Amino acid sequence: MNHLKKCLASLALSLGLAVSSAAAQEAQKIKMGVMQWETIAMTSSVTEHLLERHGFEVEEVEFQEWGVAFAALGKGDVDVLISHPDYAAADYWERNARKLEKLSVASYGYNAGLIVPSYVTINSIDELNEHKEKFRGRIIGVEPGSGMMRQSENVVNEYGLEYEIIEGSGPVAVAELKSALDRGEWIVSMYWTPSWVFQEFDIKFLKDPKGVQEPTETYVWLAHKGFAVQNPKAREVIASVFVPESALTQMTGWVKEGASIDEAVARWEKANANRLDRQAMIGNQ
Repeated sequence: MNHLKKCLASLALSLGLAVSSAAAQEAQKIKMGVMQWETIAMTSSVTEHLLERHGFEVEEVEFQEWGVAFAALGKGDVDVLISHPDYAAADYWERNARKLEKLSVASYGYNAGLIVPSYVTINSIDELNEHKEKFRGRIIGVEPGSGMMRQSENVVNEYGLEYEIIEGSGPVAVAELKSALDRGEWIVSMYWTPSWVFQEFDIKFLKDPKGVQEPTETYVWLAHKGFAVQNPKAREVIASVFVPESALTQMTGWVKEGASIDEAVARWEKANANRLDRQAMIGNQ
């Protein structure tokens, strides 16, 4: 019995030393992958600033494509990044899941779908064919090959819509929308939230009774496998950050007015200093 007690005590001491050693060896430099979407860059920036307040050095690595970003995360070339692993980036998540882990929710409210002015009297995609003439049989699109264009093509096929999707870009879609609103015309286009567009214009999403479009999505902090155990304080700080959809909409509005992303984030952080100070207390207890 005494021998068993000694073994257990020795094991507990070993485990305690191992945990203390791991905590002591936590990396003070975090490589943060940042996909170059406005809202992701903003949420990443807020988290970066909080990590820096806790003494971490953060190096940003910019990405333009999800495939490249996920590959880098899986290889450990970056430590963390924000993505939408449950739908928009589900394919990339599934391909790399064994090398990755989910840390925490960073924000919620990403939506993408067909939009119309609020004065348009229909509310659902399945009503579009009845009013083809008023919409001139066109859906104003964005960049060719984008996920939103593919989603809209699926919508056209699933609902049997007698419409042509017009390729363009985000700015072109907004210009067409503004022109139609100014003239009180009917227009159907595609866009996403969070975005200043919904703050600037009186528009609405069309309902999707068949569920063809992506559901409302969550922004999730992802990391390479083992990051949370190896970096408990960094993980705790990251998990303390949540940037609401309303904040992202407000910041994208400031960018539209001419502010840089860094300036918009700084303005929002100044206005929410008390909230951020409370978040900064995480990990200092």
